[in-house]
Amino acid sequence: MLGAIGLDEIQESAYRALVAVGAAEVSDLAHRLGLPEADTERALRRLEQHGLAAQASARTGRWVAAPPGVALGALLTQQRHELEQAELAAALLAEEYRAEAAEPAVHDLVEVVTGASAVSHRFHQLQLGATSEVCALVTGKPIAVSGMENEAEERAATRGVSYRVVVERELLSLPFGIMELSAALSRDEQCRVIDRVPTKLVVADGALAMVPLTGRGAEPSALVVHASGLLESLMGLFEAVWREAMPLRLGEVGRPHEEDTGPDPTDLEILSLLLAGLTDASVAKQLDLGLRTVQRRVKGLMELTGVSTRLQLGWHAYERGWVSRTPRS
Repeated sequence: MLGAIGLDEIQESAYRALVAVGAAEVSDLAHRLGLPEADTERALRRLEQHGLAAQASARTGRWVAAPPGVALGALLTQQRHELEQAELAAALLAEEYRAEAAEPAVHDLVEVVTGASAVSHRFHQLQLGATSEVCALVTGKPIAVSGMENEAEERAATRGVSYRVVVERELLSLPFGIMELSAALSRDEQCRVIDRVPTKLVVADGALAMVPLTGRGAEPSALVVHASGLLESLMGLFEAVWREAMPLRLGEVGRPHEEDTGPDPTDLEILSLLLAGLTDASVAKQLDLGLRTVQRRVKGLMELTGVSTRLQLGWHAYERGWVSRTPRS
């Protein structure tokens, strides 16, 4: 919790323990923390540098905690000031960059990023820099960045950045595939499924895109594309795939549905996965249901809609709004 002001976990624990007792010997504090005395004293020295602790003048080896309201308040004020200065510098640099990029040279419109670590870092950076929307095509076999799960995505979604994601059907059968998609949907991200996506792609705010350059077996590399005709083409590619993909609905327990006699949340999950192209057996495995349970529920839905084939069931599901290509308001 105090990592934002420069404390690691041990230092924070030491400060909390010292605040709890007011003052303590190094040996007593080490025992309380379950740490060697050397590590405890090192943490106390670090706290002293931050103005959070001090050695007692009347007794050598005894440490006292600085009042949190005063000590932490001063650190937070300093952090805010430094952040304001950094924001000002960022704004000035951005303005300078825009001025220089008013007429960008052709070779400035793309960047080549090489190496798994560099590709992953740039991918996360692109999402953290987004302010309105991130669009992504996700393959079932990621090279440098895992399919759906990453901290940057969660942080961006928390800031109000919307996500539209199309995943390959293969991702649904991968370990934790359904879990990751359910987590994405719980953050109100829009997810769709298609048999295959033409390439892995992520676009932030329609202004910056990233696509892989190498296949499996070679050193990962990616192309970062700035505003240009190429970026417009990549965005057009995403929109075309998005229109063709099937919407995915998962984890809708507790959400109201239109009629008491209509499909329950489990029925909707089954329908969504079947329309995404999974077999009954795959649906049963992903939702941790019995195969007969899935088949029984599908039969019940067919009876409810008065149809005799699954193709007709899919059509009625769209007509009744059980599944939709557009999000519900």
